[in-house]
Amino acid sequence: MIKGFKLILVALICFACKEEHKNQAKLNNDKPAFSFIDQFDGTQLNDANWNYDLGDGCPNLCGWGNNERQIYTKENVSVKDGNLIITATKDSTGYYSGKITTKDKIEFQYGTVEVSAKLPKGSGLWPAFWMLGNDIDTNTWPACGEIDILEYVGKAPHQIHTTLHTPDSYGKSVNTKITNIKDIEEGFHNYKTHWTKDSISFYIDNNLVYTFSPKIKNEKTWPFDKPFYIILNLAIGGNFGGPEVDDSIFPQEFIIDYVKVSGLN
Repeated sequence: MIKGFKLILVALICFACKEEHKNQAKLNNDKPAFSFIDQFDGTQLNDANWNYDLGDGCPNLCGWGNNERQIYTKENVSVKDGNLIITATKDSTGYYSGKITTKDKIEFQYGTVEVSAKLPKGSGLWPAFWMLGNDIDTNTWPACGEIDILEYVGKAPHQIHTTLHTPDSYGKSVNTKITNIKDIEEGFHNYKTHWTKDSISFYIDNNLVYTFSPKIKNEKTWPFDKPFYIILNLAIGGNFGGPEVDDSIFPQEFIIDYVKVSGLN
């Protein structure tokens, strides 16, 4: 009888374990890991994911806050052969380029964010893959926070900038790292950040280049505990990209193979 009782007890325990695993699985399914990927298939930008920023930022943010020269248009953004192409052009009236964002469409808090991209070349160009806090309309920059995963300026070849802007340090932020890679302009490269509640780490071609994790985390040093959205753009000139622009380089293309997010919603 004791032996039989033990067998029944073991069976009951196993059944309880299975039920616990089922309940946990159901809980996990109720709160799935957030994922997003755009491989830019087709012939046009998916407007379920992306918005266009258009114009020169005026009247509220002329030169988009950096004395940039370009006017953003839809025509300077295209999708072709599995790539997103942002083209910088010039004509007799001025400079033109493209900027897209996932604001109000793809926003997330924490996770891994990456892009595979081929950089344009030439003095005056400023391609970027970056993120802003989704409360920017009411909690204006830099209070909203900014995560710059990839910035490149053509006047300084071979250098990739990864930077955080916070109320404690913004503009020429001290929270930054410049990584020199001799052949970074050749072919596609992967730029990635891994963002948690404790730190933000940056990678180029899966090599860790910088980690930001202030000892004291408050609204001044760490505005990164809320959803952010993605931005891709190619600026021309400006405080960082310029001021000089080599007019002989145009047109130039910032080519993106994919954008991917893996994280928690």
